[in-house]
Amino acid sequence: MSDLDQTHPAISDLRDRARRRLPRFVWDFMDSATGTESTEKRNRDKLDEIRFRPDVLFGEPEFRLEKSLLGRDYALPFGISPVGMSGLVWPGAEVALAKLGAERNIPYGLSCVATQLPENVGPHTKGDGWFQLYPPRDPKIRTDMLKRAKDSGFRTLVLTADVPYASRRERQRRGGMTSPPRITPRIAWQCATRPAWSLATARVGMPRLAFIESYTGRSGALSSTAHVGYLIRTSPDWDYLQALREEWDGPLVVKGILEPGDAVKLKQAGADAVWVSNHAGRQFDGAPSSIEVLPAIREAVGPDYPLIFDSGVRSGLDILRALASGADFVFLGRAFHYGLASFGPRGAAHVVDLLAEDIKANLGQLGLPSYEGLADRRLK
Repeated sequence: MSDLDQTHPAISDLRDRARRRLPRFVWDFMDSATGTESTEKRNRDKLDEIRFRPDVLFGEPEFRLEKSLLGRDYALPFGISPVGMSGLVWPGAEVALAKLGAERNIPYGLSCVATQLPENVGPHTKGDGWFQLYPPRDPKIRTDMLKRAKDSGFRTLVLTADVPYASRRERQRRGGMTSPPRITPRIAWQCATRPAWSLATARVGMPRLAFIESYTGRSGALSSTAHVGYLIRTSPDWDYLQALREEWDGPLVVKGILEPGDAVKLKQAGADAVWVSNHAGRQFDGAPSSIEVLPAIREAVGPDYPLIFDSGVRSGLDILRALASGADFVFLGRAFHYGLASFGPRGAAHVVDLLAEDIKANLGQLGLPSYEGLADRRLK
């Protein structure tokens, strides 16, 4: 563990430091949800309700933290979620996180609305990148996107299905965020009062949606909830999923599922895994928490079908809560970006260490050397 473990021993410490270092418009973009943000709060509240029976007199554990997913063996049961405009939070975020994933043997996902091209990021994933797709309307564009992702080293395709229409994200709008960022007097003042972010960003220039702009040819500033990606995006249906399944010969994951019936249909339609998520409360303020629907989805798809989980995760204990509720694997997005905004790549690496150590600390309290038996220790 690094010296950061003494000064920033929790994700919440990194979040506090990130808030102090980022301009307000960047912070509101990264940290906000939609509506009254009650779904985001519900994610946290429902995770906190999950408790376990601790154990004693079990001897010294030899922890086994590895986890397999979609044909790969990973060092830990969590990965780095795709996050749109990742490079806005910290310059070079996508490459830094791809390198971190490869170094620590955990999966990294690149969003198609990231600030770096897949050609620039893919080589750093060592052939195990995950590529997240907001579905383009034009089949020719879709085919080209998939080819570019595959040729760049991305192995797993993630179709995000829970953004059929742009959400309001009111706090984000109030912050004045546009894509790409437009420098107004208010934004300029925010940047001037956050010199660490501003100096780092000045070295590389304001971030843009490079991948999407390579298809739209448009670079003018739009609302961050109606960026250029929406100019070519469609709301997918089951036929669209089938077309993706035919075009993509690697693992195909569908993200944003909250209904057991949808999970069953996706399994039958050829999806290799389902990603249980409410988009961290950023899409629909009337949604259930992801964790409260997870057990029913697990029961519906059976014990052997891969389930991925996100939304509200802030600790190793939260990861264990998800695994005990039916998840096979957990992804986090904001946590890694809190680390980046706080200390750059060193901060993101610190997040991996925090989560791994917290997993061991809590497994130790439960008297478990691995994840087997977690569900039995959960209080009903």
